[in-house]
Amino acid sequence: MSGELTVVRATTASRLGAVAGVAALTALATVPFWASAGDMRLLVEALTLLALAQMWNLLAGYAGLVSIGQQAFVGIGAYGLYYFGDKVGVHPFLAAGLAGLAAAALAIPTAGLAFRLRGGYFAIGTWVIAEVYHLLAVNTSYLGGGSGVTVGSAAALERGTREDGTYWLALAAGAGAVILVYAVLRSRLGLALTAIRDNEEAAESLGVDLVRAKLVVYVLAGLGCGLAGAVIYLNLLRIQPDAAFTVNWTAYMIFIVVIGGIGTIEGPIVGTAVFFVLRELLSGYGTWYLVALGGVAVVVMLAAPGGLWSLVQRRFDLRLFPVQRRLRLPPAPEREANP
Repeated sequence: MSGELTVVRATTASRLGAVAGVAALTALATVPFWASAGDMRLLVEALTLLALAQMWNLLAGYAGLVSIGQQAFVGIGAYGLYYFGDKVGVHPFLAAGLAGLAAAALAIPTAGLAFRLRGGYFAIGTWVIAEVYHLLAVNTSYLGGGSGVTVGSAAALERGTREDGTYWLALAAGAGAVILVYAVLRSRLGLALTAIRDNEEAAESLGVDLVRAKLVVYVLAGLGCGLAGAVIYLNLLRIQPDAAFTVNWTAYMIFIVVIGGIGTIEGPIVGTAVFFVLRELLSGYGTWYLVALGGVAVVVMLAAPGGLWSLVQRRFDLRLFPVQRRLRLPPAPEREANP
């Protein structure tokens, strides 16, 4: 009937955003044909950090899993690239994908340990687990030990081929992370995550399987971080365990998400752009660069606790990735004719 209530998700802004997103992806896909190698390296960094931030946002912003140990999966992805490419003999581009799958597989036993902890203990526990992975890499001579390794399979590729392929993999990781989070949040799992974020006890009382939902999210985040880690070191070629497993990776994720807006898909995109603008402007100031980043984070948290995107959202009611369900009422004459 024409007077029936309908549930809608898409908005005019989201439809325009979809068109703009397709246009942006098309433009980004052509970058290797006209950009310099330096520009592509910068974009690889931005796209991989976007992927990492989206994964941390999915964990903390929706599942309530505040992890400080996501660098574990970045390192696993890096060493997975080396293992599958140099030891198994797989093409390095394919090895990057396999490294992401390996990180997802290792996320399952990792979750078995980490999920025994709650709150702050969970956060610290994930950091400790990441350090265990770090120590394993440092003390495994098969993986180069503490001196690290060079990804020979990638270094053997023709330079142009490697740079172009690495860029397209980074684009797939960055765009794929956004699409994955959007798809998850529009699914039944997304409804469960929203309920968990609002109130875990209430969600459980309604039949939401908390452990299953969080495990799926944790494994997906491991997959995304592992793939991003593999692409990062496909770009760098040299893996140092201290750098691959540094907590700085998670610090960057947290900074980007907090600045942009936690619990939104748009937030990490905005945060990534802000992070790289600040880095380019302030990198010449040495340690003051880090102080400035911290200062910006404090100011944003005080002025806009929901992040920069929350200011736009409140002012214009703008949602480029709508995941909420909205009830659309029939026109007023129909409501009067059908009381």
